[in-house]
Amino acid sequence: MQTSFTEDQLRDPDTAESNKILRTCVHCGFCTATCPTFVLLGDELDSPRGRIYLIKDMLENDRPATPEVVKHVDRCLSCLSCMTTCPSGVHYMHLVDHARRHIEETYERPRSERALRRLLSFLLPYPRRFRLALLGSGLGKPLARLIPGRSITAERLRAMLKLAPGSVPSPSPVEKPGIHRAEGVRRGRVALLTGCAQQVLAPSINEATIRLLTRMGLDVVVTSGQGCCGALDHHMGHHDPAMRLARANIAAWHAEMAGAGLDAIVINASGCGTTVKDYGFMFRAEPGEWPAKAEAVAGLAMDVSEVLVRFGYAPTREPSGLTVAYHAACSLQHGQKITAAPKDLLKRAGFAVKEPVEGHLCCGSAGTYNLLQPEISAQLRDRKLANLDRTRADLIASGNIGCLTQLAGGAMPTVHTVELLDWMAGGPEPAQLAAARHVRAAPLAP
Repeated sequence: MQTSFTEDQLRDPDTAESNKILRTCVHCGFCTATCPTFVLLGDELDSPRGRIYLIKDMLENDRPATPEVVKHVDRCLSCLSCMTTCPSGVHYMHLVDHARRHIEETYERPRSERALRRLLSFLLPYPRRFRLALLGSGLGKPLARLIPGRSITAERLRAMLKLAPGSVPSPSPVEKPGIHRAEGVRRGRVALLTGCAQQVLAPSINEATIRLLTRMGLDVVVTSGQGCCGALDHHMGHHDPAMRLARANIAAWHAEMAGAGLDAIVINASGCGTTVKDYGFMFRAEPGEWPAKAEAVAGLAMDVSEVLVRFGYAPTREPSGLTVAYHAACSLQHGQKITAAPKDLLKRAGFAVKEPVEGHLCCGSAGTYNLLQPEISAQLRDRKLANLDRTRADLIASGNIGCLTQLAGGAMPTVHTVELLDWMAGGPEPAQLAAARHVRAAPLAP
């Protein structure tokens, strides 16, 4: 694709990068076939190729975002399926992230939209605030169906209440800063990103991760000063808040690397993993030592499945006889290009593994997407659940809290992959499986 950015424009590192990305695109349109919004809506502007044209025009002419550009860029899930499909290697992720930042800097959204985005940015990255918000929303959950109207505000309110859990788990002590010592012979030392929303919604995931890694001979460090990876703000175009959160993580982990050392930074939420692995790019133009520190942190970041493969995961229990429908989170299969490891580990643990058709399509969670675009998100969720149900499996496994929350409440329980692997290596049975078995065993009402 030809571009005509001026020399002055290309002095900006983001514009220079977007120029390289745009020039890589050859208009082939392969991306349209695997783009969830194009598959649903059939609008060229809701495909990666269409959005690329809109973004190019906006950036090249250095003009403020228009309502049309905002509409179609907002509809992008950042699932990155297009990057897996693209034969030319177009790095769409960095391009759309640049576009979102430009939108936030040049476009004034409606007041209700600005308020919602500020609220999500204020709550979701901070566990204490998010926990309090969920406790309050739980009281209003039964009233979701009573919210009148078909406006986008009404739909978003209903979506927020619907996604709120019926109960909020208590904070887990394992997520406090400290070191969880290896059992037996020490084989390595890793840091764990405890995350933000995940530790509120499902602290059992971090608990299972720590149990499993320490049994495998790894010291697991929860560093003081770490927090949200910044992905939620980053994908809403909130550049400064995202960088502030990422900077805190880099400082915390780099200090640990320079001290006792780390063999890996373990991430068990794949949406976070995609962002942390991109820290080097995000900080490439920052002053001083930040680019080198960010690159070093990004180089140590690993999905928990990668760590388990590296250190030789082995089950200790007899196979459960259960069949798992494996849902590949977009951030794992498209963002990090990790496809085989989770399935191989589940098979090694004795599970029969099935994959749904259209496994490349997003479930509609996509960070805050299910709150900001509830109608499209619901359609993708229903489509994904129908395909998962057709596998006739006993449960759904995935490696991302957003996907697990989005797919919960269907016919099958949803369990994080690491919880199943921990169970088969001596840990407790995941609570979701025990609850599902109790429901199936309950006598019928007279």
